[in-house]
Amino acid sequence: MTTVDDQGRTEPPIAADETATLLGFLDYQRSTLAWKCAGLDAAALAATAAASTMTLGGLLKHLAYVESEWFSRALHGLHREPPFDAVDWKADPEWEWHSAAHDTPEQLRTLWEDAVDRSRGRVAEALASGGLDQLARGAWPDGTAPSLRWILCHMIEEYARHNGHADLLREALDGETGE
Repeated sequence: MTTVDDQGRTEPPIAADETATLLGFLDYQRSTLAWKCAGLDAAALAATAAASTMTLGGLLKHLAYVESEWFSRALHGLHREPPFDAVDWKADPEWEWHSAAHDTPEQLRTLWEDAVDRSRGRVAEALASGGLDQLARGAWPDGTAPSLRWILCHMIEEYARHNGHADLLREALDGETGE
């Protein structure tokens, strides 16, 4: 049985196999970010709270980058995708965070949604060819590589942490609260 909450998020399955549970929780976290960023204009997506320079627009662009890095570059060993392939990351290691202020809300949402769609396809491909135990093609500097299982758990953690930031930013903007 599929349950959808008041914000349109599909609840993770309560009794499923490991793969469906991991993917269910990752999609739930993705949907939470979409909810927190929904209906906001450029000024709202660029607004900061307190002393932090973090913005909801920056979160969308950062998580688009993270999706691409883990599911394209690390998992499948592919080259960095646009627009991230044109960035001098050594000169500007936080480019995605501050450059988001120059993008429209539509550009930011599309960038993130497209990255999520590509990630879903790449995860499905990896599951079909090797399952959760397969190792990423992009090895770490010490030569080790994480499993797809580890990458999925890491992405759940990444979204959960940043959704906490999104909660604070959205509440500061317009008082909207919730999980």
